[in-house]
Amino acid sequence: MTGIEPLRLPTDDEIDAFWRDGVVVLRGVLPVEVVEAMAGPVDMLLGTPEMADMSAMGDALARSGADVLQSEGGDRARRGSFVSGVDHWRTHEAFRAVAGEPPLPPVVAALLRTAELRLWEDSVRGKEPGTLEHTAWHQDISYFHGEGMQLATTWVPLDDATADSGAMRFVRGSHLWEDVFRPNLFVTTMAIPGTEGDEVPDIDALAARGAVEVVSFDLGPGDVSVHHAATLQAAGGNSTTRRRRAISVRYCGDDVRYKIRAGAPLKAHHHHVGDGEPLTDPETPLVFRA
Repeated sequence: MTGIEPLRLPTDDEIDAFWRDGVVVLRGVLPVEVVEAMAGPVDMLLGTPEMADMSAMGDALARSGADVLQSEGGDRARRGSFVSGVDHWRTHEAFRAVAGEPPLPPVVAALLRTAELRLWEDSVRGKEPGTLEHTAWHQDISYFHGEGMQLATTWVPLDDATADSGAMRFVRGSHLWEDVFRPNLFVTTMAIPGTEGDEVPDIDALAARGAVEVVSFDLGPGDVSVHHAATLQAAGGNSTTRRRRAISVRYCGDDVRYKIRAGAPLKAHHHHVGDGEPLTDPETPLVFRA
């Protein structure tokens, strides 16, 4: 169920907050029926080969000696699971519609202050009750083969999301830092081999000393958080009896150009573009024009 206009657009204060803090929560912008209509398509994906089993990857990395981020004292015999998939818009009409049609694109375009908005990718995340795995601190820009200031990621929860169910956490203002840190494998702080730059610092230690400010928000269906692609983010495990399912969509505005980042995962068309080239259809389709 798409093609429905948002219940409202961001206010001037919310737009200012996005550019100042690198993240903003927009309460009640999506019609709840739009969000509820995506539960079926999301559930159809969970457990299929389109979704990466991050819990299994975490177990394998832990056996190899990597520093895997897991909740202490979890019941491994009755645990949940963390799964993640990407680019479902390419093969599923429901995800193509939710990423490429209202209500989401006009909301993001207003935040980015862009005349045109292009779709970079969508992703689905699921953390079932009892999931031990945390999501390590990272920046989306580290995985993007693009650069510019008008880059944003939406997080659309299908379930109530709280700190104990794995709601996202953000370092306020980190999108203004000069660093693009090495990307990691999400369930571990270990950087992806072959990537360049400094590794993500110990954000939790910095926060404990008051050197950075970490913020988190409880969200429900109809709410959307939007963060800048350079904002540092993380999430805990899901220690509740509730599911934590979400659709995340990443968008690019007028000033974004390709920049190939060594070692980061490549999409097929990235082999045929060069640094500084503009984004073009059909790999980054235009989803909004003012």
